[in-house]
Amino acid sequence: MSDFHKSVLLKETIAGLRVEKNEKYIDATLGGGGHSFEILRLGGKVLGIDVDKDAIAYVKSKKPESLTLARGNFRDIDKIALLNNFGKVAGIIFDLGVSSHQIDSVTRGFSFQNEGPLDMRMDRELGVRALDLIKILTKGELSEIFTKFGEETRAWAISNAIVRARSIKPIETTTDLAKIVLAIGGKSKKVFQALRIAVNDELNSILEALPKALGLLKENGRLCVISFHSLEDRIVKKKFLEFEEKGMGRIITKKPIIPTEDEIEGNKRARSAKLRIFSAKGGSALG
Repeated sequence: MSDFHKSVLLKETIAGLRVEKNEKYIDATLGGGGHSFEILRLGGKVLGIDVDKDAIAYVKSKKPESLTLARGNFRDIDKIALLNNFGKVAGIIFDLGVSSHQIDSVTRGFSFQNEGPLDMRMDRELGVRALDLIKILTKGELSEIFTKFGEETRAWAISNAIVRARSIKPIETTTDLAKIVLAIGGKSKKVFQALRIAVNDELNSILEALPKALGLLKENGRLCVISFHSLEDRIVKKKFLEFEEKGMGRIITKKPIIPTEDEIEGNKRARSAKLRIFSAKGGSALG
């Protein structure tokens, strides 16, 4: 287990993948490499993908054999897989959301509990930061983001307060924003989640990546997806039902697998995690 990021639902995900020796697997969200290292330990070969340079550098420093690393967005999983000779694989993992390292790193601006710049980019080469959205979006646009991606009921009041506050002085840090949200009686967690999703275009990435991932699986290959909030889980559930209806395979988890109380006690981040598993039919043609 890495100290960079504690993998959630590790045992359950690995069991769901049914790892076999010398088979190929893709870890589409490498993070600290927890899932990848476990697959390697069981004799599998892994392509680890991450958009975050820090994650790639961390895993590279511990790089065991049979691990191929690629920096990129998982929405391009098909291209990345083919470039690295992982065209037909036995299993793929998506562990969505933010890594512990990203949350704990104050310079990244993901947490409302640590003061840092309002950044929130998973890929630090992206042009737009959370700071830019807070600075330039209209009251209506901000409200839409907080409602759509944060399911924040006080979205309009928060947006109004942000626009008022920024006319007096720039909102530049996580603490600046959290104070405004708190004063209105909103939930910082929801507002920060909404901005992070908007900055990284996370939901569209998931929508694009899942069909591509299914197309990379061998017959009976497994697709395991761990989500951390209702918006992600809804997309995964809907796509899996769609795949099943089109005869592309079958849903293994009729209800999502959730962490045990012991795991939640040891890792608070696991609290909202849900794992869904899909088994591919041979040669799923995606069009």
